[in-house]
Amino acid sequence: MTDPGVLVRRLTHTALRAELRRGIAPWTGLAVVLTLLVPLWSKAPQWQGNWGDTQTQLRAATALLGGPLVAAAACWQGGREYRRRTAELLLSVPRGRLAQATTAAAPIALWAAAGYLLALGVVFAATAPYTGAGGPSLSVVVADLGCLLSIAVVGFVVGRLVRWRLIAPVLAAGLYVLLGAPGYMESDVRFLSPAEQYPLDGSVPVWWFAPVLLAWTGGIAVATLLAYAARRRGLAVVPLAVAVTAGAVIAHTGTGLFRDDPAVRHRVCSAAAPGTPQLCVRAPDAPLLPRMSEALSGMFSRLEGVPGAPVRYVTPEFGPKDGEASLGHVVRGWGITRNELTDPHGYLANTAMTLASRDCPEPRAEVVGKEAARVERTDDAVRSWLADEESLWFPDSRYLARLKDLPDAERRAWLGRYLATRKSCTPAEVPAL
Repeated sequence: MTDPGVLVRRLTHTALRAELRRGIAPWTGLAVVLTLLVPLWSKAPQWQGNWGDTQTQLRAATALLGGPLVAAAACWQGGREYRRRTAELLLSVPRGRLAQATTAAAPIALWAAAGYLLALGVVFAATAPYTGAGGPSLSVVVADLGCLLSIAVVGFVVGRLVRWRLIAPVLAAGLYVLLGAPGYMESDVRFLSPAEQYPLDGSVPVWWFAPVLLAWTGGIAVATLLAYAARRRGLAVVPLAVAVTAGAVIAHTGTGLFRDDPAVRHRVCSAAAPGTPQLCVRAPDAPLLPRMSEALSGMFSRLEGVPGAPVRYVTPEFGPKDGEASLGHVVRGWGITRNELTDPHGYLANTAMTLASRDCPEPRAEVVGKEAARVERTDDAVRSWLADEESLWFPDSRYLARLKDLPDAERRAWLGRYLATRKSCTPAEVPAL
């Protein structure tokens, strides 16, 4: 005689295998893949080439687009028996209510997870050829996957409890608002939302990031399922307490959930030829060094032989020191795409502007004198000459014309005096042109 426990397990496995192959579960996996990949691919220049930006974009799409989709699919699955008017037949099945609910909800959750992992693999494969140092964060992947699974469970229970055909789209819309709204808050409570944008570029989660996020989202899901289907519904208090505790830790920690990534913050410099300035960038941007050197080669040649010319150019976040200057600021997707500068001349002009600009308090319009105006026109002339373009703000600039007309030796000497005062906010110290 077959043991009743073994029979129940066989029935459960048979039912699960059948549910995985039919119904809306497989279509949910396909829908998750398309929902994540289509919008991500349209924004590929903004994330491709940087692990932090890649996971930031994928996380946002997973929570704000994949989450509501999975919730709607699970909710529709949960209401299936009521739509088919077969809910009463469940009472004659030898499995308990919790086992029935778990078996019915599992296909949606598993296919949603498979869809997420497939999209993850495609996105990571698209990023890998263009990255420098660092790598993707497994903790973020685990947290996002746990979020999708938890949403599937909660959505399924809502579908079982609410017998309204439109509850699935309403739940999806409500979840979208619920996940997105905290992003407009300044309080650290916003980190409770799985859709919160984390500072993943140059940062890594603390070691306990994934466990506490799983305890938060998974605790809510398990508590919901036990409260609905367990024989002893009071057991739901345990996972609920775990979720509340984890949520308190998340809200209290806030941005402390992340720390600087030493591998990413490490400075990588180009091997400059004698007489050519050195370029230093963050490790992930190291593949850009040849393109940067090529774009700035014209400016370097114009500064060759100038006394006091910078010997090293660094990205702004490193803070230029004596003998150094700041590189132009560009971001991936808006100036950098797949380790290529989309506008090399614009990058040159941006870098020239950082070299010929002053971090000085903005004077009031009524106190701007001739000397201040002279310095402003002088700075513009130097920037325009270094970038090999006409003045953007002063058409037919006399100052730029004078700089161009100077003999090479005299121009180098004057530029040396000018660069010695480029941090000065005293107009009288800036040499006349």
